[in-house]
Amino acid sequence: MPLGLTMVGVSGGVDSSVAALLLSRGSNPLAGMFMQNWEEDERLGPCRADEDRRDAVAVCARLGIPFHARNFAREYWDQVFEHFIAEYRAGRTPNPDVLCNREIKFKTFLDHARALGAERIATGHYARIECRDGQWLLLRALDSNKDQSYFLHALGQQQLAATVFPLGNMLKPEVRRLALEADLPTHAKKDSTGICFIGERDIRDFLGRYIPARAGEIHTPDGQRIGEHPGCWYFTLGQRGGLGIGGRRDSNGEPWYVVGKDVSRNIVYAVQGQASQWLQSHALVASRINWITGTPSAREFRCTAMIRYRQEPQACTVTLVGNEANVQFDQAQRAVSPGQSAVFYQGEICLGGGVIESSDAPFGRVDANMAVAAQAMEASHA
Repeated sequence: MPLGLTMVGVSGGVDSSVAALLLSRGSNPLAGMFMQNWEEDERLGPCRADEDRRDAVAVCARLGIPFHARNFAREYWDQVFEHFIAEYRAGRTPNPDVLCNREIKFKTFLDHARALGAERIATGHYARIECRDGQWLLLRALDSNKDQSYFLHALGQQQLAATVFPLGNMLKPEVRRLALEADLPTHAKKDSTGICFIGERDIRDFLGRYIPARAGEIHTPDGQRIGEHPGCWYFTLGQRGGLGIGGRRDSNGEPWYVVGKDVSRNIVYAVQGQASQWLQSHALVASRINWITGTPSAREFRCTAMIRYRQEPQACTVTLVGNEANVQFDQAQRAVSPGQSAVFYQGEICLGGGVIESSDAPFGRVDANMAVAAQAMEASHA
């Protein structure tokens, strides 16, 4: 039975262009929609929306499919950006791509596509969707280097049932090749990197527009003052750059890394050495868990987890207490950061995930102070 209209999200990049190309070769009706999620403003700096929109229009014209455009900047601000800033103010490190997917690309976009008569939507994400035994599953992409299931873990059954990912079984070089062969205007366009609304700008400069600088001190875990910083919310665990700690006579020459933050006192803690024990965690607590099938398989189970994008999945045991997940890793994990996502997998299947609240690292909470950290370090050696 023929399917109804598919609305493909055309971003002006090569991935969404090839997704549209592949779908245009089928027999089902197709249209493209460009989503503008950020407004250009002199105060906010440059935005690529106009260039990307022109490229999206050109792709749809090349493929002979209708083009639509919608401005979702208000929804993005209310549902994604305000949360992003609030998390940084609280000393956490948020992941706006997860919220953007859940609230904008697979909710607002889906609603607008349906209003235009679309039966399903498509995007250029690298992931796969399968229906097994009546359940929709999110699977890792064939291209492990481009797999984006980590950012899609907050989706559910209704979104997956109405979505197609044409690139899920493809490698990126093949995508580029198809774009070139089809003479798509985006075939040589550079991939976008980082957070969309920040672009190529320094994140500290960008955050400074919304969170005023407030100078504080940089300490070693034993309380020795070693420098100053412009605000602890500008730093994340494991960060190396931006500390401004020069050569010290008592230094061993290794780089300095952020190992903790005391937000209430505006103190950043740093140590030397990438493999410092102050950065190591064996366990974390995640909250606001989303299970893609709706429910977990058990209250305790073995699986793998990722605590950052492109990390190799790590073996762990998950124990559920209410809607929190206590995760115990087989091997120590470096720089587990509150506010980031912990995403769970069974093989190639993404089970879901949640937001990291804390870890068992000495400074595993953003409100940890030196006394709490010292107790945690003592407990880890007991």
